[in-house]
Amino acid sequence: MAITSASGGFDGNFSPIIYSKQAQIALRKSAVTNAITNNSYFGDIANQGDVVRIQKEPDVTVNALQRHTAISVEKLNDEDFSLTIDQANYFAFKMDDIEEQFSNVDYVSLAADRAAYKMADAMDSDVLSYLSGHTTAGAFIATSSGDAQHGTALNDASVEGEYLAANHLSATTFVGQLGTADGQGTPVNYAAGDSIPLAPRLPGATALSTLTVSPLTVVARMARQMDVANVDARGRWIVVDPVFIEMLKDEDSRLLQADWGGSGLQNGLVMNNLHGFRVYVSNNLPAKGTGAGTSGTNAQDTNYGVIVAGQEEAVASAEQINKVENYRDPDSFADIVRGMHLYGRKILRPEALVTARYNAA
Repeated sequence: MAITSASGGFDGNFSPIIYSKQAQIALRKSAVTNAITNNSYFGDIANQGDVVRIQKEPDVTVNALQRHTAISVEKLNDEDFSLTIDQANYFAFKMDDIEEQFSNVDYVSLAADRAAYKMADAMDSDVLSYLSGHTTAGAFIATSSGDAQHGTALNDASVEGEYLAANHLSATTFVGQLGTADGQGTPVNYAAGDSIPLAPRLPGATALSTLTVSPLTVVARMARQMDVANVDARGRWIVVDPVFIEMLKDEDSRLLQADWGGSGLQNGLVMNNLHGFRVYVSNNLPAKGTGAGTSGTNAQDTNYGVIVAGQEEAVASAEQINKVENYRDPDSFADIVRGMHLYGRKILRPEALVTARYNAA
C-alpha cells in the first residue's frame, strides 16, 4: 500500500527523489546581546519567575576631618537589584520516521540548531528593544510610573519608565546646529521625539550643515552624555543599524579611514574604537514605519531608526535553555523535539544608556 497524506499525495519533504547530502543553511543575523550586557549573574535558573539578586555597590559619605572631634560612623545600606527571569520562548517540531529514512542529512540536528539560533535572535531583539527604551515597533516605552511590559517604576519625574528622559536624543537635542527652515525655505518646528535628520559630512565640506546632523556628531554627543554622568570609559559600546553604519563609512574622517577594516564582521562587531565605543551592527534594533532608510523632512516621527549606546555594566542579562526533550509522537510514527529558553534582563545603570532616533535626510 502506498503511503499518502490526507490530500492524497506522498507525505513528506524527503521523498525518494532527494539525492543531495548537503543542506542549504539559512542566512542568520548577528546577535550582540551577550557582548553588550553583563551576563555574569546567572545563578541557578530553573523556572520562569526565578529571581537573581544583584548586590549594589554601597555608597559611602566622605566627611571633613576635624582635630579633637569624634568621627561619625555610618551604617552601610545593603541594597540590591532583582533580575527576574520573566521571559520564555519555546520550539517544538517533529520528524516523521519515513522522512527521516529518506533524508540524506541529519535534519533533526539542523532543525534543532536553527531553533537555538531563532531563540537567541528573539532574545537579542527583545533586549535591544528593552535597553533602548523603545518597543520593537519604535514607539517610546514612556510612563512616569513605570511600564507594564518591563515592570519597573521609578519615582524620579525626569525618568520615563526605566530610562532617563535626558538620554533620549532627538532633533531637539541639536536644535542649536539645525536651522529654522528646510532646504526649500519651509519653516521647521522641532518637537520632542522628532527624529534627527542625518547625513554624512562628505569630503570637501568646509562648514557644518544647518539642515542635517552628521553621524559622528551624534556618536560624540552620546559619549558626552556618558562623560557628564561619570560613566566608566571602559567597556562602552554602541549598536547601530546598517543605514547608520553606511553613513559613518561615508564620513570625511581620518579616524574612520584608519580604523575601518580588520577581520570583518564578527558577531556584529565592526569597529573597536569610535569616540571610545566598540561599534556593533544589528538588524534587531527598533524601528518605526519603514525605518531609518526612508528619507523624511527635518522634523518627523513617522519613519525612523533607533540606535543605542551604553556601558557593559548598564544592563544585566541571564539566560538558560531548559528542558530540551525528545519523545515519540503518540499519534504518528515520528519523533518530537521541543525545548524552552528562559531569560531575563534588567537595567542597572540608566545613566549609562543613551539612545537616538534618526532618519536619513
